Amino acid sequence: MITAENLTKVYGKRAALDHVSFEVPEGEIFGFVGPNGAGKTTTLRILAALLEPTGGHASIGGVDVAKQPDLVHSRLGYMPDFFGVYDKLTVSEYLDFYAACYRQNKQRRTKVVAELLELIGLTERRDQLVDTLSRGLKQRLCLARALVHDPVVLLLDEPASGLDPRARVDMREILKELRRMGKTIVISSHILPELTELCTMIGIIDHGRMRATGSVQEVIQHLSAGRRVRIAVVGDAEAALEILKPLASVSHTEIANGAIEATYEGDDSTAAEILQALTAGGIKVSAFSQVDGGLEEAFMRATSDEVG
Repeated sequence: MITAENLTKVYGKRAALDHVSFEVPEGEIFGFVGPNGAGKTTTLRILAALLEPTGGHASIGGVDVAKQPDLVHSRLGYMPDFFGVYDKLTVSEYLDFYAACYRQNKQRRTKVVAELLELIGLTERRDQLVDTLSRGLKQRLCLARALVHDPVVLLLDEPASGLDPRARVDMREILKELRRMGKTIVISSHILPELTELCTMIGIIDHGRMRATGSVQEVIQHLSAGRRVRIAVVGDAEAALEILKPLASVSHTEIANGAIEATYEGDDSTAAEILQALTAGGIKVSAFSQVDGGLEEAFMRATSDEVG
């Protein structure tokens, strides 16, 4: 559905994007993460046909964003990080205005506005002035604005920026519902734990270069420093450490939160061998489980100087 091939954007002597490539299949939620200034917003603006790349190509549903920008605009909804609102309009007037910008007739606009207000949970606030809405409700309203023409693709730049925990949960549930409706969604965000739960794919960008892309679990596993297990033992944990440290497969051990964490190289059979070594050494193991380093660890490794 979304394809970026060697996207490059140069400002003067600085490359904001350096041959960025990735694909987002139809119906996926793609989390686009990176430090400030990494190139996320530049990429989204190119995909939205709002900014021309210096080099490379991008397409939305097979449509070249540089050659057919008007067609691209009809197929996608773009929600920028910073957006303006018309404060003196009511919520329903605000959405009706944007639906009219897409040349929808009055009957169609009335139906669209009602459906979108129900989707974002603002039906009871339809007659409230936009200026009086909280930050979280304005975020929801601007998401609805991006949906007035029923796009197949959504590009959302930091949609949860500045939201409190309750508002972030509400936004996450709305995005899940949009995916169930068949939308393909790209989300730029710094809230890594929520991306792990929400997104089906992830892309990590740093200094204008794509560092990793794929399914969330693929990226986490690819960038993990090694597999880890958490082991709870009955009795002396130090005795268990003395058994673990000499094992060739074990690279690091520590006691954290009352349990032993061991980093190792290998697969499930290696983990079984670690457990067997402990029990053979007389250690009573009460719990033994894999530890997922998570997206935060993958992000830190991908954006470190060690990654080329």
